[in-house]
Amino acid sequence: MRPAILLPVLAAMLASCVPLAAAEPPVKWRVVSVHYGDTLTALDADKVQHKVRLAGIDAPETGQPFGTKARDGLADLVKGKTVAVQVTDRDKYSRTVARIEVEGQDVNKAMVAAELAWHYVRFDHDATLAEAEREARAARRGLWADAGPVPPWEWRATEKDRRRKR
Repeated sequence: MRPAILLPVLAAMLASCVPLAAAEPPVKWRVVSVHYGDTLTALDADKVQHKVRLAGIDAPETGQPFGTKARDGLADLVKGKTVAVQVTDRDKYSRTVARIEVEGQDVNKAMVAAELAWHYVRFDHDATLAEAEREARAARRGLWADAGPVPPWEWRATEKDRRRKR
């Protein structure tokens, strides 16, 4: 095809493409409670409650080693504070999945860096979370001080099996 003909064809093709939607701007919500090291409840400006699951991380469950510490660590960072919530998805439990920032700090990354959560690579490929986990593992503190820390997704699967056998 000659260039003179190719240009109008390319222009028509590009014009028919739908542009990717830009990410929604972060919203400001006030954190009223923390359930786990990766889940909280926040109120929007209209006082509507939103259950929020932190994107890209998975913290130990309450019955797991470091589960309570993870919950308390998240509470120390955000409870009672206004946070910037960058919504990324909604999960199968109808929770808002989001990146959270408080006082300029990336809370999701902070939980991994504080050795209180795993980077949840099954659902997220963020390089900053991966690097935070590598550094946390190398420091061998927090949940990485344990000789064989069990990821929460494996622990939950084991718990489900145990309940089924009862």
